[in-house]
Amino acid sequence: MEFNPNAKLDSSQLQPSSGGGGGGVALGGGLGLIVMILGLIFGFNPGDIMGGVPSNAGNNSAASNQYEHCQTGADVQADRECRWVAYVNSVQSYWNTQFQQGQYKPAPTVPFTGAVNTACGAANSQVGPFYCPADQKVYIDTEFINQLLQQLGAQGGYSAEAYIIAHEYGHHIQTLTGQLQKVQSAGNQTGPDSPQVRLEVQADCYAGVWFKNSTSDPNSPIAKVTQDDLNRIADAAAAVGDDRIQASTAGQVNPETWTHGSAKMRQNWLGKGFTSGDPNVCSQAFTAQDLEA
Repeated sequence: MEFNPNAKLDSSQLQPSSGGGGGGVALGGGLGLIVMILGLIFGFNPGDIMGGVPSNAGNNSAASNQYEHCQTGADVQADRECRWVAYVNSVQSYWNTQFQQGQYKPAPTVPFTGAVNTACGAANSQVGPFYCPADQKVYIDTEFINQLLQQLGAQGGYSAEAYIIAHEYGHHIQTLTGQLQKVQSAGNQTGPDSPQVRLEVQADCYAGVWFKNSTSDPNSPIAKVTQDDLNRIADAAAAVGDDRIQASTAGQVNPETWTHGSAKMRQNWLGKGFTSGDPNVCSQAFTAQDLEA
């Protein structure tokens, strides 16, 4: 993945972590290696136990002013941390064009280290990157993410990181369209055909749509997406499949406990999004009879 050195970056789309708490269910990308894996094996929702982090976790202020110097795409070359601003800016810029003027509500990304308080409760790094619908923010431990990718056997790299961000913003789109609320109102169902799995593969589809369109705007922070990038995002999508994680951690696969979909499902819908470049295609995640087809 190459960055546009002339693109203007808006660091205000990344916010320092702050205090929080309360209800709501956070949605992850399937990357947590402790809470998320236990949830996949035993069938509970990781969001239900996110309150287990001490209440002072939100005092983390490491992200405060951390990205103010990230002004242009060229700054990514000077400081790799600026890539997070580029990812978020590009994803949100694309989705802003897909809503009628003034109807897209920007969602900040909150980088944190170790632990964080949110409107969905407290969480630590092991929960993985997640989106909290209660405060409409994306949370990610930027220092821990590459370790997670490596432990899951993914190749990693810029494109894999961008896929994770794009997936979480897919959940934000689902909030704005009402799809997320509809699924959550149906209860905490699991299984390969469950609404929860369909929600996750739709978010993968949305991520693919963004990748397809990420370089279409000459002002985009993303200048080039290569075949290697596409291979890496497909690899990352497969790595976070429920079957892959269950096989590597429990030694067996139990589809009835799936919450995010199989590796093939996730790659399939990521591919549908990228091939079409059309977010309307992603609505088919809720009507398709076979999510792997």
